[in-house]
Amino acid sequence: MNQKIIIISLKKIVKPYIQNEEAFKNLTEETDFIVDLKINSANLVDVILDIEDEFDIEIDNDSMDKMLTVKAAMTIITAKLKEK
Repeated sequence: MNQKIIIISLKKIVKPYIQNEEAFKNLTEETDFIVDLKINSANLVDVILDIEDEFDIEIDNDSMDKMLTVKAAMTIITAKLKEK
C-alpha cells in the first residue's frame, strides 16, 4: 500500500475528531494529532481503533504511544501491514 493511500485513509479517519479545520486542510506528514489537529487523548484512542479496522491490523500499546504524528502513524501502519 503506498503512502498516498495511507494519508487519504488517515484523513478520512481523523476528520470526525479534529478541532482545528485549518490544520486539517494543511495536513502533512509532520502534523501532530494532538497539538495541531487538537484531537484529545480519548479521541486519539478512537482514531487508533479506526485505523486498526481500516487497515485490518493490530496496534500494540508501545506503537500506540508513538502514534502522535501523521508520519509516525504512516510508519507504524506500513510496518504492521508488512507483518501480515
